[in-house]
Amino acid sequence: MAEIVNLRRRRKARARAEAAAEAAENRSRHGRTKAERRRQSAEAEAQARRLEGLRLDRSAGQGSDDETEGSE
Repeated sequence: MAEIVNLRRRRKARARAEAAAEAAENRSRHGRTKAERRRQSAEAEAQARRLEGLRLDRSAGQGSDDETEGSE
C-alpha cells in the first residue's frame, strides 16, 4: 500500500525550504559581519568628530541677531 500524504503539508514544507534557501542566499549576498558593521560605525564616528573639529564658529566674524533687532 502507498503512504498517505497530506498535500497541503507537503506544499507548505516545500515553500518553507525554498524561502530558507532564498534567505540564506540573501544573507550571503547582502549581509555584513559584526566586525564590518562596527568598523563602519567607528569610521563614521571618527569622520563626524573630524568634521566637528574643522567647523568654524558661526558667531565669529558675523554680527549677532540682537544688533539688527534694536534698530527698528
